[in-house]
Amino acid sequence: MSDNTLQARDGFKSRWGFILACIGSAVGMGNIWRFPIMVSRYGGLTFLIPYFIFVVLIGSSGVIEEFALGRRAQAGPVDAFGMCTKERTGKKGTGEAIGAIPIVGSLMLAIGYTVVLGWIFKYTFMAISGGLFAMGQDMGVIGGTFGATAPEAGSLGEALRMMFSNGISGIFGIGNGLWQLIGLIISLVIMAMGVAGGIEKANKVMMPVLFGLFVILAIYIFTLPGSHDGYRYIFTLDPAGLLNWEVWLFAFGQAFFSLSVAGNG
Repeated sequence: MSDNTLQARDGFKSRWGFILACIGSAVGMGNIWRFPIMVSRYGGLTFLIPYFIFVVLIGSSGVIEEFALGRRAQAGPVDAFGMCTKERTGKKGTGEAIGAIPIVGSLMLAIGYTVVLGWIFKYTFMAISGGLFAMGQDMGVIGGTFGATAPEAGSLGEALRMMFSNGISGIFGIGNGLWQLIGLIISLVIMAMGVAGGIEKANKVMMPVLFGLFVILAIYIFTLPGSHDGYRYIFTLDPAGLLNWEVWLFAFGQAFFSLSVAGNG
């Protein structure tokens, strides 16, 4: 690859911007939603000990390898794996096919995340407008609101009929269709601005805000009645639980979520 191509390549302008982007890639549903469930189900330190062991092992091997391969190839996964097999066997076709797997996986994840993005925008609007506060603690209203935001369908065909039954108004009227479109437009604008001008700048705003929200949430939880029981549970170890293979299996999977190995490891 020529020096001119490398100089023209868009990239992060600061180490801090790159770190925030890595954190943004790793901190998703797998950690915000799934991690507390795993800790609760498998018992505090009984889950955390295997989890941290795998984080260290994967971080010192898989993550470093991923960064090294990217820097060596100066390309995405398709060309990077193609380079590997070409150097090894003289043919890059097999490597490019392997490199396409994380691309397809990322596309599948992105499809699901656009739905969640629509939820985020809708509930953010409701929070600002007072709609969430008006629900109070009525679980019937809260559940009904989420049911309207994410209506259930028994099959893909039924879901499509629900969407297209009323034409364009049905597509944007059901669930979070309109908010999903808004989220997609904003995402496309950020991506169109490039790595440094879009992704890096957006992360420098959004990630500190997210961290601040977590700090506020942590303080609020600390003040709740019975919170000390939860903290005690987190630091409780059941030696017999460490013999459960499921604990190690799910801790291994959770470590991949936390480190975002291969983007969708």
